[in-house]
Amino acid sequence: MKYVITIVGDTALRPLDTVTLDKAVTALANANAALASPDWLAKRQAVDIAFDGMLPLKALHLVQSALGDAPFDICAQPIEGRRKKLLVADMDSTILADETIDEIAAEVGKKKDIAQITLQAMEGKLKYADSLRRRVALLAGTGLDKLDAVLARLALNRGAATLIATMKQSGAMTVLVTGGFSYFTAPVAAALGFDRFHANQLEFERGRLTGKVKEPILDAAAKRSILETTSRELGIELRATVAVGDGANDLGMIEAASLGVAFRGKPSLAAMADAQIDHSDLTTVLYFQGFHEREIIVRSDALTFGKQ
Repeated sequence: MKYVITIVGDTALRPLDTVTLDKAVTALANANAALASPDWLAKRQAVDIAFDGMLPLKALHLVQSALGDAPFDICAQPIEGRRKKLLVADMDSTILADETIDEIAAEVGKKKDIAQITLQAMEGKLKYADSLRRRVALLAGTGLDKLDAVLARLALNRGAATLIATMKQSGAMTVLVTGGFSYFTAPVAAALGFDRFHANQLEFERGRLTGKVKEPILDAAAKRSILETTSRELGIELRATVAVGDGANDLGMIEAASLGVAFRGKPSLAAMADAQIDHSDLTTVLYFQGFHEREIIVRSDALTFGKQ
């Protein structure tokens, strides 16, 4: 078999059962696909169906149509090269449940103004660099105590720690790349064990934000460049890369990666991603690569962060 389609559910939301599996298998069989026996990656949560005789996109549409609005995440792709050697992940609203700049804004009573600019940037309605400069300008005068308060309450999205631990155990390089700020990225990367991180730098003067970001600003083009440069530097082919993000500024790296995953993605990103995670958690990035439950290194997401 040349291809595989993976169906993943959330056991707390709706377990993946044999009825659902039968619908998917029937849809493919009725379109004359050649099918292998289903391979359960995780009981009641994730299953692989290897197939041949049609392209992945057609198989994906057939299964999506068969399952309708049921809360399952689905990915169809070639089997060869499925396991990736380089993971590049966005931070805010991907690895983290939070948008850190919005959380700073909440600390200083400016969340409404800044959150609106953030949303426009994530939806691709504003250039990211311009939006970042505008948002940081509104934070001028903010003290380090406010940033520390945000850092202390940051929370991971479910499955984040398990995703990074398992990828590292498998021998993959892991890179955290964000348009957010190194003040937060450094401790998050250290706590999760990322091999590298890249972020924007806030400018401080006498322990307070000046309202400026150090240039050059890390934006969508920079994220793509980091993925491509890291791949070249390590001798990892682009076909062995996976990227995961949520917003428009992740589009470049999602397009460049062999497997680009939109996690709760904004429409502009979801439309271009190879796969979407809308219902399950970040361990789905592992199931999409064919990891079995027994191979997954489970880690708690209940981490607290401190400055390096």
